[in-house]
Amino acid sequence: MSHTVVTTTSTSTSTSTTATARSSDGGVLNIGYCRSFPGLLKLAQVVCLLIAFLCIHCSPIWTHYDGYRYFEVVTLWFFFAFLIFFLMYVFRLQVKLPCINWTLTEFFHYALGTILICIASIIAAVKSYNISALLAGSIFGFIATVLLAISLWTSYKVTCGSRQTSIAV
Repeated sequence: MSHTVVTTTSTSTSTSTTATARSSDGGVLNIGYCRSFPGLLKLAQVVCLLIAFLCIHCSPIWTHYDGYRYFEVVTLWFFFAFLIFFLMYVFRLQVKLPCINWTLTEFFHYALGTILICIASIIAAVKSYNISALLAGSIFGFIATVLLAISLWTSYKVTCGSRQTSIAV
């Protein structure tokens, strides 16, 4: 009894209209990430942290100097951290640096950011004494905390989620 194996291969070529900003199919920029849920969530976090920082920083009156300096440092640190993560995914830099586990690194930043920004927002809310700029900064801090908690949960599902270990026979 003889067996015959037939193998077919197909190739396709495509041309790109621009050399620098290619689409999300393997080019330089990953524009599709900006439209995805994690991309929009990270962009919302960056915007909320920037607004929270600017509300506190531009306030003419501070009621508790040390608490608001802490708020500024925490919001500015995580603003830059999440902006770098966003740009890293847009420019596909995580592919060029495979020696770092970016998913786990991002998970730890989310965990630490959620805790520290929540603490800073509580301090800012307690020490605001009904000054509108300070209160607005703390509210945007709480919004950023909720967004970070959502990212922490989705990152947890990816990083520490259940993996299939059984092999079907």
